[in-house]
Amino acid sequence: MKKNLIVFGTRPEAIKMAPLVQEFKKHSDIFETRVCVTAQHREMLDQVLDFFNIQPEYDLNLMKANQNLYSLTADIIIGLKEVLEDFKPDYVYVHGDTTTTMAASLASFYSGAKICHVEAGLRTNFKRTPFPEEMNRQLTGRIADYHFAPTEASKENLLKENIASETILVTGNTVIDALIDSSKRVEDIYNLEIENLKKIVKKDVKTILVTGHRRENHGDGFIRICEALREIALINQDVEIIYPVHLNPNVKRPVYEILSGIDNIKLIEPLAYPAFVWLMDKSYLIITDSGGVQEEAPSLGKPVLVMRESTERPEAVVAGTVILVGTNKELIVNEANKLLNDEDKYTRMSVLHNPYGDGKACERIVNYISNLE
Repeated sequence: MKKNLIVFGTRPEAIKMAPLVQEFKKHSDIFETRVCVTAQHREMLDQVLDFFNIQPEYDLNLMKANQNLYSLTADIIIGLKEVLEDFKPDYVYVHGDTTTTMAASLASFYSGAKICHVEAGLRTNFKRTPFPEEMNRQLTGRIADYHFAPTEASKENLLKENIASETILVTGNTVIDALIDSSKRVEDIYNLEIENLKKIVKKDVKTILVTGHRRENHGDGFIRICEALREIALINQDVEIIYPVHLNPNVKRPVYEILSGIDNIKLIEPLAYPAFVWLMDKSYLIITDSGGVQEEAPSLGKPVLVMRESTERPEAVVAGTVILVGTNKELIVNEANKLLNDEDKYTRMSVLHNPYGDGKACERIVNYISNLE
């Protein structure tokens, strides 16, 4: 029996690792698989665990009010020490670029386990954009033993850093595995959040879904973003903007100060994953600074405006399914208006192939680990 420990702590990680947990559980004759959550995000993480019916064997429950990167990193390393000593895993799986990912990789290296990095090789090569995610991902890449890259471009990034080619597998992104399964399920389940959304999503208007939370956009960046959204709403009275507002005060404050009271802007509470998938599917256009949404939306045929100056996911930019607009007010407004009013441009973006996978990433990972000596 090969012993697997799958570690994650935030909602995006949970979404992307859930199908991997489920795939390994199908092979319980080969693998003993346990889940450890750090609960870097608590409530939003729990919603995903519930939806995917995952019960972690270990829960570090580390989320604190006003936590900082120093204490969070230290708490994860110390908290994982006991887990690693108890289970003694052969392989530890981490995902992407969070503080949980970086700290869990280091702790697992100390324990002697082999580290498997899911969604490996994404790079902007700018240390502080995104912060701290870019360096979290690069540090994890140096520590990891096996690298599951979502695209050929990600593999090339790793090869340039002298990562051995035999330790790299191009898998596609596991978020597509999760999305394909979830988009089918949300149509068949009763969900109170979805029922409430049905009351505000108008069938006869174009819906723009907005999400935003990145640290590098806090301050003036979010003010410009909100001013752009306000202008889009005022220019396009027949369009509805729905914005599930992140709970971070650095996001919530400017959003409510600038966007409250506009009839065709609906500011709502953050959504659990099933409702968010449903809303993505019903939207006409998505404006976001989220990495995961850049990957998910093309599978649903939704054009995306990305409110970031650079992206570690350039494949979608090259493919033409997303446009980088940063926090430039004029650029956000102009590109949104083009997509709202130019049917040819909208159609070209919405029918393009998703470069991030076919929904079989987790199957490829499990097969690869199964064949290791």
